[in-house]
Amino acid sequence: MKILTSAQIQELDDYTIAHESIKSIDLMERAAQALSRTIMNSWTTTSPMVVFAGPGNNGGDALAIARILAENGYSIDVYLFNISNKLSENCTINRDRLKNHPKITKFTEVTLNFEPPTLEANTVVIDGLFGAGLNKPLTGGFASLVKYINQSPCKVVSIDMPSGLLTENNAFNVRTNIVKADVTLTLQHKKLSMMMADMQPYIGQVKVLDIQLSEAFTQQIDAKYNIVEEHEVVEKLLTRSEFVHKGDMGHALLVAGSYGMAGAATLATQACLRVGVGKVTTHIPKHLLNILQISVPEAIVSVDPEKEHFTEPVDTDPFDALGIGSGLGQHENSAIAMIAQVRRAQCPIVVDADALNMLGTHRAWMQQLPKNIILTPHPKEFDRLVGNTSADSYERLTKACELAERLHGFVLLKGHYTALCQPNGKVFFNSTGNGGMATAGCGDVLTGIITGLLARGYRHADACIIGMYLHGLAGDLAAQEMGKESMIAGDIIRWIPQAFKKLQALH
Repeated sequence: MKILTSAQIQELDDYTIAHESIKSIDLMERAAQALSRTIMNSWTTTSPMVVFAGPGNNGGDALAIARILAENGYSIDVYLFNISNKLSENCTINRDRLKNHPKITKFTEVTLNFEPPTLEANTVVIDGLFGAGLNKPLTGGFASLVKYINQSPCKVVSIDMPSGLLTENNAFNVRTNIVKADVTLTLQHKKLSMMMADMQPYIGQVKVLDIQLSEAFTQQIDAKYNIVEEHEVVEKLLTRSEFVHKGDMGHALLVAGSYGMAGAATLATQACLRVGVGKVTTHIPKHLLNILQISVPEAIVSVDPEKEHFTEPVDTDPFDALGIGSGLGQHENSAIAMIAQVRRAQCPIVVDADALNMLGTHRAWMQQLPKNIILTPHPKEFDRLVGNTSADSYERLTKACELAERLHGFVLLKGHYTALCQPNGKVFFNSTGNGGMATAGCGDVLTGIITGLLARGYRHADACIIGMYLHGLAGDLAAQEMGKESMIAGDIIRWIPQAFKKLQALH
């Protein structure tokens, strides 16, 4: 699914109007019908509704919703803010339809003074002040109204976007002047700011409503940001012949573990094996030998000369992919061995965890990284990697895109919506996963999965997209079975087979 900019959203609307021979006001009515149905499915006529409509087309949507709800027996109190005496054409039409409507008894067009209504706990506020077209932070009376709404115990349904929230970049927005919605009913596509972790308190539960905008235009438009969907993952899956042997299925190398961190090496190895790779060799310090041999008997173990940490790079000629960093520690000897290992490797590489932290400590080494390298940092690891803390999620994502382009590699920025930043500038957000996966070892599992897929023969971008989707899907299946609260990283590994089966059944 493509994520469109505010400018592209307007182009999509205009294209639909032009090529479907539909009037703009009728398209608005189509949207209002879909929005109203969703609201009516969630609240009964016993819930009093207060509609706040702005002067633009978002306000026009809200006025049309008010009319439809009133016709269906809802008690509606409508406020249209026309402070500048300048309404959009469609907003004007819906105002006039509403003004003398027999079912609307409480309609106020605010031009100067505004006496806010009392918003009780059972009140549902329909926020139609400003939508996706907003391009600057709210100020003045609108900012005061937003604060009033946010301080009230009412439920808030925002139309398309919570008022005050900008579609893309909110780095310089005034957070207190953004509506905190309980539900956001967005039209046709999610917006970029909805994918940002620090914007979640404002959007609440997001529902995407299909209002049948032109699919032809959506297909042809070039979108920088995309959300990975199930069918896209299914299309990328490789098949397994009945006549293959383990030598045909790839050989993965994991360089992982240090004294006290055997679990990271174990989890990465188990996950790697579960994605169909023929063989996995895990290079570990001597003291971890017995642990790994017992925990993962299917793995081949390579032993470092040092007892407690990694010191000696492995010849990668026999291997089809390398994953390095899980539980590696940050000993200086390990750092030197790590960069030597990465520089010498002739196969696809995944760099995670302590290997990323070592690069953050020795940032000059970033220039030595090979093309198509895959980095999988969580936000704090990423900030260490680039040398400064990002102000917000959007800034961090922007920096990740810049890093991917500069390295000619892939930066997989982990989070609830993990973002894969590709060297061509494209970004893919993952759509699977849940809060139960916020647990130690989850990142090691992802490293193992992506490394295994690379060794199995998947291209870099496909391994990342399938890997993060499969990882999240296994977590979702685990959460369905046992709930989110008690999940551990090993549960994700145990559900990888079911996740694969689910995808392969659709292949």
